[in-house]
Amino acid sequence: MSRFSEVSGWTENENRRVILGLLERNDKARLIDLGCWNGSFTQKVAAKVGTQHTWGVEIDLEQGLNAEGKGVKVLRTDLNNTLPIENESFDVVLSNQVIEHISETDLLLKEMHRILREDGYAILSTPNLAAWHNIISLLVGLQPFSANVSNEVYVGNKYSPLHNRTVNNKGLMHLRIFTYESLKELCEYHGFKVEKAVGVGFYPFIGAIPRLYSKIGFIRHAVYLTLKLRKK
Repeated sequence: MSRFSEVSGWTENENRRVILGLLERNDKARLIDLGCWNGSFTQKVAAKVGTQHTWGVEIDLEQGLNAEGKGVKVLRTDLNNTLPIENESFDVVLSNQVIEHISETDLLLKEMHRILREDGYAILSTPNLAAWHNIISLLVGLQPFSANVSNEVYVGNKYSPLHNRTVNNKGLMHLRIFTYESLKELCEYHGFKVEKAVGVGFYPFIGAIPRLYSKIGFIRHAVYLTLKLRKK
């Protein structure tokens, strides 16, 4: 395993740990995971909340079936469209590593706000354009790791472990990448207030150092931006 892959895997797991730490116990809560994939993390979120009322949205048929097999009630629809869900239907709305993959980011946030109950909360997590590894890439004239320019192939950064690989699913490519300020301001524009913001991961470190940076509030150059949101 390359050093980059090792650090990337640790950081993804750390981000999931942070998300779980933002959840509130409520066995009556209705939870929806927007972009639930195969339902594995959705299960962990539901277990931490303590609820069995669990839904997911997933456009990939195979992964949606996997999620259903884990007990998630799956809506197969495109998150670029209005969701077939009634207003104020959910106490917890999760969107983890999804908003960067869709073009209709405004609509996604509007829908998150619409389906969230007044006393509920949403958790939104996405890669950070201003992460140190992206800034360094730009300084040496390379494409930021988190920003894709093609729906077919990863190009522009020879140090990326994905460099020159082709992809079969263009839905996996990143379309819009946020800085902390842009994500925060867009959420506020769409009727949310940020209750808590956490920066997760600082390449090339793993373990105590990035956890310390996260704890003391180093957000703007973290690998992931993770926000807990309430309605204004």
